[in-house]
Order: sequence, then structure tokens, then C-alpha cells
Amino acid sequence: MNHRLFYSEKWAPYFFVSPFVLAFLIFFLYPTASTINMSFHEVLGLNSSKFIGFDNYRRMFDEHFFNALQTNTIYTVLSLLLLIPIPILFAVILNTKLAKGKSFFKSVIFIPALTSVIVAGVSFRLMFGEADTALINSFISKLGISPQNWILNYSTGMMLMVILNTWRVAGINMIYYLAGLQSIPEELYESAEMDGANVFRKFYWITLPLLKPIIIYTLTIGIFEGYRMFGESYVFWNEGMPGDIGLTIVRLIYQQAFQRNDMGMGSAIGITLLVIVLTVNLVQLKLFGLFNKE
Repeated sequence: MNHRLFYSEKWAPYFFVSPFVLAFLIFFLYPTASTINMSFHEVLGLNSSKFIGFDNYRRMFDEHFFNALQTNTIYTVLSLLLLIPIPILFAVILNTKLAKGKSFFKSVIFIPALTSVIVAGVSFRLMFGEADTALINSFISKLGISPQNWILNYSTGMMLMVILNTWRVAGINMIYYLAGLQSIPEELYESAEMDGANVFRKFYWITLPLLKPIIIYTLTIGIFEGYRMFGESYVFWNEGMPGDIGLTIVRLIYQQAFQRNDMGMGSAIGITLLVIVLTVNLVQLKLFGLFNKE
């Protein structure tokens, strides 16, 4: 009987999709529903809570939340401005027939992606330390620039987080774009050359349009990763953050839910973050025309 069900055209598809459905229900849908429910409660203990309606959401919209939202938004925009063109440039160069040592340079660019954000962040923090003998301060001192206290300034702190993220993620995006470039028929470039198109025209009229699906994918993932960023903030400001320097939305969730034991507030901020990310991504997908029938 079981053998017959497994090979049945009617029931076999359900057996194959059941692991995904179960994983979705257990690890995504149930936690999300529980978080939404918790956001309307004041959690008093492990098995005790009190319904307070939208009080958590009303208390959430304070100066710290908007500072965190601003930091995430600036961080996301700056990261995307680097993590789309730079990997495309790397991919185009490494995809040319004239490039030498392709495997070596692919490995060098991709290896940072294998590095833990904490390990990489500690290294960056040592390089950009406030001491005069730190690597970067020592270097700029030789150029006649006074040493900087990098993590105590909002702009330089933001720069450190963006540089760290770009250094780690550029290799991953480069692999995506390389795969896209290798799927473009060579005949298109040959036809363009016969029509007199130069390198820049071929890039603008052939390469970029055919890389559009991958650009949209990396943009969508970049928005999601930018707004859920935590590690880059934590490695530079693992204790206090004067003036909310480095405060992100996920860091705010961590503070409220675990450091202050206010799980209801943490849940409200988490649901708000989910709505923000979904809204931003739906808007950018709409602008790129992914919802058009054609």
C-alpha cells in the first residue's frame, strides 16, 4: 500500500514537497505568528503575559528607533552603491579572454566571504584603532593627517561598517555576475562588433540588460541584509554606543528583548522591521517591472 502511494501520480508530489512545507510551517510561519501575537502583549514571565494592544508599537517610535532606522537606511544605500558596480566590474574583467590568472584572482576576491564577520570585524577594529600606533592612524600620520578616533564619529563609523561589508560580500556577488556573463551568447557581442559598437556600447546595450535579473536578485538580497545587519555593528560597538552611533534595528531588538527583558517591545520592533523590508523590496521590484504581465 505504501509502495503504491509513493509512486502514485496523485500523491507522490505531496510526499516530495512535504519536507519544505513542514520546515516552512515549523521554522517560519509558527515563529512569525508567535512574534506577532507577542508584540501585542507585555511578557511577564515564561508562561505569563498581559494583553496591552498597540502600546508596544506606540512606545517603539522614539528617538532611538528612528536613529536605528536612519543608520540601517544609510548603511543599506551605501552598501548597494558599492556591492553592485564593483562586483560587476570584477566579473567583466575576469570574464574577458585577455585576463590572466583568473582562478587566482577569483579566489582572492571570494575568500573574504568565507571569513566570519566577527573575526573580520576584530581585525578591522584593530586596524582602525584610536591609538596613534594603530595601522591606519600610523599610515595617515605619515601623510600629515592627525590620528582619528574612528568609532566615535558617526560618519567614520558608518564608513567602517560599509567597508567591512563590501570587503566580505563583493566576492559572492562577483560569482553571481560571472555566472550571468557566461550565459550571455557570444554571438550577440560579435554582431554588435560588426555594427561598429565599442566596448562601452556593448556593455551598456548587451551586458547590463541581460544581467538585469541578477542585478535585481543582488539588490533584493542586499536590501534584506542591509536592514537586518547586526554583526558589523556589534564588533565595533560591543558595549556602549555614544549618541546611538552604530545602533541598528536588530541591535535595538537585542537590547529591548534580551538586555532589558522586554520581549513584547522586541517583537513589535521585529514585526515593524519585517514590514519595512517587505515594503522596500516590493517597491523596488515594482519599479523594475517584475510585476508586469509580460
